[in-house]
Amino acid sequence: MSLTKTQELLALMARLRDPEKGCAWDVKQDFHSLIPYTIEEAYEVADAIERKDFDDLRGELGDLLLQVVFHSRIAEERGLFNFEQVAAAISEKLVSRHPHVFADVKFDTDEQRQQAWDDAKAEERRQKQPAQQTESVLAGVAQSLPALVQCEKIQNRAASHGFDWPEAEPVFDKVREELQEVHEAWQSGDQPHIQEEIGDLLLVVVNLARHLKVNPEIALREATKKFTRRFNYIEKQVEASGRELRDCELAELDGLWNEAKIHLKAAHKDG
Repeated sequence: MSLTKTQELLALMARLRDPEKGCAWDVKQDFHSLIPYTIEEAYEVADAIERKDFDDLRGELGDLLLQVVFHSRIAEERGLFNFEQVAAAISEKLVSRHPHVFADVKFDTDEQRQQAWDDAKAEERRQKQPAQQTESVLAGVAQSLPALVQCEKIQNRAASHGFDWPEAEPVFDKVREELQEVHEAWQSGDQPHIQEEIGDLLLVVVNLARHLKVNPEIALREATKKFTRRFNYIEKQVEASGRELRDCELAELDGLWNEAKIHLKAAHKDG
């Protein structure tokens, strides 16, 4: 009987991890050493999606799957769990978190569905806790997440338990307040205080994004790409003049920046 591609992949990883016949690099890896590769592969999946390169996406998803298989193999060798148990766990989780699909529960709004999802996740976290140990509603958010993602998740947790502004308008006021505090800290020259106030400003901007139903991580990534396109335009114009950026006055570069905005928007490359 021929192996499925999943079984073949698992067998290949087992061979690579064989201490005698495998690959020396693969054999010496552990959970911790694989962290940067796992994170990198997840970002490369996101990059392929953003570029709409779906041939590349297929390959990047395979690379990400390899990381799951790699971690699962290490766990199996240590007697912790195996790939089948990983697949079984997520299958059980999907069923429990979708009672409106797999049971007779009905939700009238997206908010009700989201609340049920949050409640199911909270119950899963409670089941992992030792008896009589109270867990914070903010527990379980990975510390290694990008700061914007982590901040949004923390705020969503707090909001789901009632700690949130009921509407967006007060958040605009809070942004203005925090911006003023940054300015005052800057005037004081106290660098640690400036950093603290910048952090407070970023946190409340993430809160504003939540209220406006904008993903702050995606918004910043798109803004950074826009900045890059415009800066690349400036570089090309300066290069065409036979000069380097450092040869130009800021006023000229600022003028080219405004020109880039008009040019790229006309070319449908900018927002």
